[in-house]
Order: sequence, then structure tokens, then C-alpha cells
Amino acid sequence: MIVLEGLEKAFGALEVLRGVDLTVKTGEVCCVVGPSGSGKTTLLRAVNFLAPADKGRITVDDIAVDASDATREQMMALRRSTAMVFQQFNLFIHRTAIENVMEGLVVVRKVKKKEAQEISGFFLQKVGLEDKMHQYPNQLSGGQQQRVAIARAMALNPRVILFDEPTSALDPELVGEVLGTMKDIAAEGMTMIVVTHEMGFAREVANHVVFIDNGIKVEEGTPEDIFMNPKEERTARFLSNYTGRIGEQPNG
Repeated sequence: MIVLEGLEKAFGALEVLRGVDLTVKTGEVCCVVGPSGSGKTTLLRAVNFLAPADKGRITVDDIAVDASDATREQMMALRRSTAMVFQQFNLFIHRTAIENVMEGLVVVRKVKKKEAQEISGFFLQKVGLEDKMHQYPNQLSGGQQQRVAIARAMALNPRVILFDEPTSALDPELVGEVLGTMKDIAAEGMTMIVVTHEMGFAREVANHVVFIDNGIKVEEGTPEDIFMNPKEERTARFLSNYTGRIGEQPNG
């Protein structure tokens, strides 16, 4: 279970997170939605201290950390319990797909190379890239690169995978293959927090949807609660921009 309590984050005079609370149960898919600049990505990056919160408490299962006075050991423990999939893939361009997946296992987890290769091959197969293992990122489509990044995250056996708008850098025709892979992961019971603008995915796959605006959690609930019967006017106004689109089904 992931519990965020009273998270606050400012960049100078700009308050990006203003006392955000959030609980994500084990095995749950939580989609965080909201307008650009609302604090969604900062919230995600606060979970693993890529953007440490100024105040608040972060708990991932048995690891509880006070953001304002976290030790390096506590931060590293949180990072080891999470994995992140970024917008821009963040692959090493001079390494093959399987070498990219192996990197964290060998360098961070200190797994022996042979074992890391076996683990990496298994997860690349799971995301449908068994025939691309020895290709370099520039030989792969954007969707394939993002699936390599997802395999890399899964290979670390994290307690939660954090997805930061994983389809935003993709051409429209490639979005479906990545969303399909994420659906498969969700079906296996992986705990996921997904910052996304893909309302169809959030409606179909999420157990829990959170709407954030201006650094504040405005509303949360089931997909049916949020998409069919939002309680807050601001939520309804945001979703009105997706009228006719939120029922779309992701491909794959």
C-alpha cells in the first residue's frame, strides 16, 4: 500500500503541491488526471524522491519516510521499492534493448550478468519484444522503446510502478500498443500509479481515479464516480473537454 500524507512542494514562490493526501492499495491501478501544470508529475516524482517534497510523509508498505528530513538510506529504500516509466523512455542509445533492461539489475541490484540476462529476456518477451532484444533504440519505434522501458521497470520487481504520461511522446498510432501492455501488467495485479491524459485508459483500467488541479486533490473515486458523476464543478469542467473521447477503448 502507498500512502501519501500532506505532501507540499514549492519551486520558489510557486506552490506545486499543496497538502496532497493519497492512498493507493496493493494491486490497485490509480490514474492521476488533471490539466497540464497541475502538479501531477511532481506528485509522482515525490514518491521516489526524484523531486523531494518539502513537507509530508510517504509510506510504501513497510517503508515510511518524512519528506522534510529523509536520510539517504531512506530515500534509497523508497527508490528500490519503486520503478518509474518516463515520458521520453530514457533508454541508453548505445545499448541494445536487453542491455537497457539489464542495466538496473546489474548496476543497482548487483544481480550477476547471466541471471540479469535471463530476467531481462523474460520481461522483454512479456511485452512482446522477444524478436527485438538485440536491437538498439534507434532501430525501434517509439512504442517499442516505451515497452523496453516498461520491461526495465518490471524486471526490478518493484512494489509499485510509476508511469509519467507514458504515451505523451508517441505518435497516435503507437499509443495503443503501450496502453495494451499496461493493461496486461494491471491484470497481473501490479500496483500502478499512472499520470495520464488517456481518459479511455483511466476509465477502463483504473480502480481509482484522482483529479488534481493547481496542486490540490480536487476529487477522487472510482472511474464511474469521476467520469459519470463528478461531484466537483471543476472536475466536470475538465472532463467536458473529453466529451466523446472518454469512452474510447485503448487498442491492444
